[in-house]
Amino acid sequence: MKRSKARSRELFAEARRWIPGGVNSPVRAWSAMGLEPRFVAAADGSRIWDVEGREYIDYVGSWGPLLLGHRDPAVVEAVVEAARRGMSFGAATAGEVELARRLCERFVSLERLRLVNSGTEATMSALRLARAATGRSSIIKFAGCYHGHSDGLLVAAGSGASTFGVPDSPGVPDGYAGLTRVAEFNDAASVDRLCDQEVAAIIVEPVAANMGVVAPEPDFLARIRAIADERGALLIFDEVVTGLRLGPGGYQDIAGTRPDLTCLGKIIGGGLPVGAYGGRAALMEQVAPAGPVYQAGTLSGNPLAVAAGLATLDRLDATRPWDQLEDKAARLGAGIREALGRRKACLQRVGSMLTVFFGPGRVRTWADAEGADRTRFAAFFAALIERGVWIPPSQFESWFVSAAHSDEDIERTVEAVSAALEASDR
Repeated sequence: MKRSKARSRELFAEARRWIPGGVNSPVRAWSAMGLEPRFVAAADGSRIWDVEGREYIDYVGSWGPLLLGHRDPAVVEAVVEAARRGMSFGAATAGEVELARRLCERFVSLERLRLVNSGTEATMSALRLARAATGRSSIIKFAGCYHGHSDGLLVAAGSGASTFGVPDSPGVPDGYAGLTRVAEFNDAASVDRLCDQEVAAIIVEPVAANMGVVAPEPDFLARIRAIADERGALLIFDEVVTGLRLGPGGYQDIAGTRPDLTCLGKIIGGGLPVGAYGGRAALMEQVAPAGPVYQAGTLSGNPLAVAAGLATLDRLDATRPWDQLEDKAARLGAGIREALGRRKACLQRVGSMLTVFFGPGRVRTWADAEGADRTRFAAFFAALIERGVWIPPSQFESWFVSAAHSDEDIERTVEAVSAALEASDR
């Protein structure tokens, strides 16, 4: 690949002339890391190349959906074949039916689902349905959990919002934000205090992945399920990140807790723009045109995303990669923990998702995560990038291991982490 040492800098300067902050999603700017972004030219398998021709082992994976790695041949071929038939119809297709059926068969909570274009659209639509079904207006979310950028959910949000120190965005009306009540993740008592007869729904990431990776305590999900039932509220699982990544039926199958509504995205479209929300038939039949709750989208069920999703499901069924992913991620985690040594840092992992936190001990709430040393993380990030390992440019995001990562990738990453820690100690 042809090298141009200043190409990323030139592109970023040009981008800032036309795009706010020079990027189309804030965390891509790398400004919280004290750096300018490196622009990507190509990717394949576990590797990514920037426009200067530098190669990296990639643990971002388009922020989670590329469970099979970049440019999986079967998924690429499916998209190419679909494009030859037409890229958008604005009409129903057989592929949409097949994808909906196969997802409903996988997830225990799904009897009906609606395809949409993003995780943000899925959570926004699920909350509208919950409010309509219950006749209530308020919702409960958890500090540090990110559910997309719709107005009512940009309250105590994690992920990129917290990376930039603005978890509550200007432009969100006070009255609307006032309908959102914020509980503490892993603290069911905080939910119990907030949940009354005005609450339509409790929405939660069953494994928090937007304040770094934080696992639920053993009884946490079951307890908030019981509180929702007692108060007449619906329970919504945001499995946009965890759905299919942690197991064939999402984390709800692993936890044994069934939500009323489930939000999906990312992996179900093989990395193309997609989302879905679904649940019990009686609830979903309230969505137009079957019922009065309006939600629509010209590109919902886009044939390219549907083709990529079906091909991804085929590959997952054929390869059953979850045990292999667990093994790879466990070895990577063990190597990183050894490299961390006695430093004030910890590694947290659930399946093929992991995060290195600098500063605190074990992280179980957003308050714990906020105590992380972001300056130390930025130095580590910069040192690791220079050593050819591409991780999320945020203390509050998950690294993602894919089926394409090799044993050599894991070994090289552990070596790079060790060297990056020593370099950033100085």
